[in-house]
Amino acid sequence: MNACIAVCVAGWSAFASTAAINDEPPVDVGSRLELFVDGFLVHELRGKAELRLHHPAPREVVLVTDRPWEGNTCGYFTVFRDGPIIRMYYRGSHFDAARKKASHPEYTCYAESREGIRWTRPELGLFEIDGSRKNNVIWTGSGTHNFTPFKDPSPRCPPQSRYKAVARGTDEHHQSLLAFQSPDGIHWSLIQEEPVITKGAFDSQNQAFWDPLREEYREYHRDFRDGKRDIRTATSKDFVHWSDPVWLEYPGAPPEHLYTNQIQPYYRAPHIFLGFPTRFLPERGSLTESLLMASRDGLAFRRWQEALIRPGLNPEKWQNRSNYVWLGLIESESSISGAPPEISLYANEGYYEGDSAAIRRYTIRLDGFVSVHAPMAGGEVITRPIVFDGKELVVNCSTSAAGSLRVEIQDVEGKPLPGLALEDSKEFFGDSVEQAVAWKNPEALEAIAGKPVRVRFVLKDADLYAFRFRS
Repeated sequence: MNACIAVCVAGWSAFASTAAINDEPPVDVGSRLELFVDGFLVHELRGKAELRLHHPAPREVVLVTDRPWEGNTCGYFTVFRDGPIIRMYYRGSHFDAARKKASHPEYTCYAESREGIRWTRPELGLFEIDGSRKNNVIWTGSGTHNFTPFKDPSPRCPPQSRYKAVARGTDEHHQSLLAFQSPDGIHWSLIQEEPVITKGAFDSQNQAFWDPLREEYREYHRDFRDGKRDIRTATSKDFVHWSDPVWLEYPGAPPEHLYTNQIQPYYRAPHIFLGFPTRFLPERGSLTESLLMASRDGLAFRRWQEALIRPGLNPEKWQNRSNYVWLGLIESESSISGAPPEISLYANEGYYEGDSAAIRRYTIRLDGFVSVHAPMAGGEVITRPIVFDGKELVVNCSTSAAGSLRVEIQDVEGKPLPGLALEDSKEFFGDSVEQAVAWKNPEALEAIAGKPVRVRFVLKDADLYAFRFRS
């Protein structure tokens, strides 16, 4: 077990020893947002407190793939916000069950939206399909099976390559990844004819992105390990020359078929990688469902074993290769008047059935994938030693009307600091994604910025999703 994985395992243990933690340097959290999604900062859970996985709520169907060049096997959707619009890319394909073959070639299609609910498929006029250019197809060459783009925020990115993509090649490049570029996200070309990655299987949604913290590109792709579908990753400084791919590790999780991976830096806390892999169950008629996993280094992931989104009461999600969560998290307006924004994500249903497939939107609160939860009987969480920057602590927390949250700041030995003890903390009850914590002496917190401390959160009938310090 390498050092990084060992640290992650220690962080995921709910009852790590104080001596072991004190032997480690404190985690410098600065003023960044910290989530409990991987349990990394948890030193101890007391009472009835637990880390609880939360589940996105199903909303409306936002797209039905019913155009002649689309069909019931449309898939590998990618969604990301780009200024005032939200872009969507996906494979147009259809399987004729009676003939047991594809009805038409695969195409890469494009749609866009302003709010993530109402989507339009513009007539781009780029490619002729069945005698007409009135379609939303943006690519018909090698790579249409799983063309997966992103917008490159690297300051060194030239304008002609502002949008990039990876996709599995066809013909002689079938078992490889090709690299693409575009100046506008619509008109695409190969960066080079030769593939950029060749070690893998690639018959899934493989993706890449710019990691601003490490100033490098990172990609994740499908391969097979010990007879199961699994995930490998590589890095690059120029998007053409890549490191030798390595396997991901999942300490404490059993081997499972992971069909897609959907790994991305969480946009509100990019030092944390979130993945939404699809668990594939060949022994149950090829059923699929989405999971959640998280990492601090992009290599060792805590993978939650409970499904993030169950197939549910919709019979079309209890079918072969339905219930994939697609790539991309979109911050969107809440349906509750006056509520803060929420996260939209998208999943498919009706794959292989009928003449089309459907894409349904799901929503979850900001940072809301995992919480420290405690019932009315009470519980608490104590963090590992941390160093922070700021003069105020804010939390993303939800309580019942009778529930509460109080916070104590301790030294690394667990002793309450003057003015910041539990009895000095003002009780919070309510629901807020950014609630300032108050103590009797508000200046006491700023005075200890930069010094190693622990944070003790005491909850009753409450969920604590995230916290950060701010100036």
